[in-house]
Amino acid sequence: MDLRPLDDTTFVAPQLEPADMAALAADGVTTVICNRPDVEVPATHQAAAMQAAVEAAGMNFVFNPVSMPQLTEQAVEEQSEAIDNADGKIVAYCASGTRSAILWALAQAGQMPVDDILTATANAGYPLDGLRQQIIHLEGQK
Repeated sequence: MDLRPLDDTTFVAPQLEPADMAALAADGVTTVICNRPDVEVPATHQAAAMQAAVEAAGMNFVFNPVSMPQLTEQAVEEQSEAIDNADGKIVAYCASGTRSAILWALAQAGQMPVDDILTATANAGYPLDGLRQQIIHLEGQK
């Protein structure tokens, strides 16, 4: 399991395994967000299977699938709500963690300085400087 911190409570990761859920719960994770569409994974890793594993470990599951480049404002809002409604650590995952990092960065627009957002994603291994103008635009809408 490759968890990469974005802030004190939010982590992104490449594809998780159902067997990872007990360890995540033991580490204080309360919410797992899946940003990976079912068409990308076998049945053993599709949303229903992952949700069952997450809930069996006592955590909340949020399914917010995103296909790039069809990222929507609604997906960003859903990610933001999932993060804001969590009462503990959050892990968002996709194939590599990049989509989850992008969603987090856009969801943070207006909540933290743009440079801090981009530094956090870069430190996690996701250099997203190309999002700067989008983040600034979203910041102006909030």
